Amino acid sequence: MSKLSSIVATVAAAIALSSCAVPFKTPGSAFSFDPEVKQPTGSAPVKIHISTSAQRLYVTQGDVVLLATPCSVGTTAKPTPKGEFRILSKTRHRRRFSNPGAGYPMTYWMSFHSPAYGMHWGFIKPYPCTHGCVRMPLNSARKVFDMAKVGTAVSVSTNKPWDSTIGAKLPVLDDSPLPNPPNSYMMSPQVFSDAEKGKMWEF
Repeated sequence: MSKLSSIVATVAAAIALSSCAVPFKTPGSAFSFDPEVKQPTGSAPVKIHISTSAQRLYVTQGDVVLLATPCSVGTTAKPTPKGEFRILSKTRHRRRFSNPGAGYPMTYWMSFHSPAYGMHWGFIKPYPCTHGCVRMPLNSARKVFDMAKVGTAVSVSTNKPWDSTIGAKLPVLDDSPLPNPPNSYMMSPQVFSDAEKGKMWEF
């Protein structure tokens, strides 16, 4: 092999390797993320697991992971509560009650620790950023909402056993570069009808 051919082969190999790694290292909008789902089978209960350190949410049935998604959890000052819980209520089209941000959409709401803490759609960042709730990408939130029931078990802990395997293969999502949608849109019924289609505003 000539020196030039060797250089070309080396560059091609480097490009191929880097292209394989890009989906897992390059931040992207959560609006483009649509997780694969395995439908539950049999009568074994479905359970939701949240890893606060990895910012990952897993839906399982027995030892099978039915769905895995990035999520955003609470900050150190306002952490997501850890422990064993159950879904207390579900509201498909919910709005925030308290200020600041009263009226802001919290689509696919599932409370699990008092009425104040729940899982729902929200803008995703690759670091803890919420007031204690667990935010999910839009398509993830819809699918988890449809799989879960009132009474479904929710386990929140620092780590989960899938963090280094399934969780490590999930993409990095970062909605922070996105512009804020107009408040008139976020307060309108359109935001909910768009959410059902897996989209929102111009994203």
